Amino acid sequence: MATIGDDWIPHRRASDGELVGWIRPIGDAWQAMSLFAQAVADPADWDVAEDALEDASLAWMAEPWILERGGRAVRVRLVEFRPDAPDGSPGRVTVKTDDFGAIDVPYELIELSWPPPAALRPLTEEDRAAPWR
Repeated sequence: MATIGDDWIPHRRASDGELVGWIRPIGDAWQAMSLFAQAVADPADWDVAEDALEDASLAWMAEPWILERGGRAVRVRLVEFRPDAPDGSPGRVTVKTDDFGAIDVPYELIELSWPPPAALRPLTEEDRAAPWR
């Protein structure tokens, strides 16, 4: 996992100013980086990097994720994430076990480091086929 470099440039969504990622220099090119400090696209021209972040926006946050925990793949939802602060205080990612939209299902909040560990990953098609893990 990457950490935010001093040369990373914050990119805010044009419509509301919400931070949607960073653009970092890679040689003579620019690379779009998500709020999890992961590459969104290959290095390219500045405009291409901006477009990649605008296209990805924050919609990925609403999707279910998988947290590998105790040898099991647990379906979770992102609740909060905060990158490392400029003052050096550590960031964090908070997830909750997926309640599948039911208001009466108990859930667990789980706090992870930022950037999140590899144990937290987007859902795959295989995961979607077996949602009640």
